[in-house]
Amino acid sequence: MEHNAQMDRRHVEYEYRRRKSAEEMKYQVVSFILMMFLTIVAFWAVHAHLSKWFTIPVILLLAAIQVVFQLFYFMHMNHKHHEGPKLFIFGGALVAFVTVLAFLTIIWW
Repeated sequence: MEHNAQMDRRHVEYEYRRRKSAEEMKYQVVSFILMMFLTIVAFWAVHAHLSKWFTIPVILLLAAIQVVFQLFYFMHMNHKHHEGPKLFIFGGALVAFVTVLAFLTIIWW
């Protein structure tokens, strides 16, 4: 009797892991397709010879979106116990943004 209960528990755990893996793979495929679309849009913006004042911010925005996709879906930052790396990554991004903004305002004025 105990053997059957243990087998049932293993089967339930296996099915749970299988469903979670399938779900995660689906998210990775969807995010990969979205990143390919964003890359095509960036190439199109350059190829269309639009104004550089429009093209550069659009490409930077698309790159930032792709970085988020990379971090959360391919580097698994959306899983539990990744709070420390998230803090350092986003803290570093904030420091870099503030530094660039400071230098731009110093140069601009």
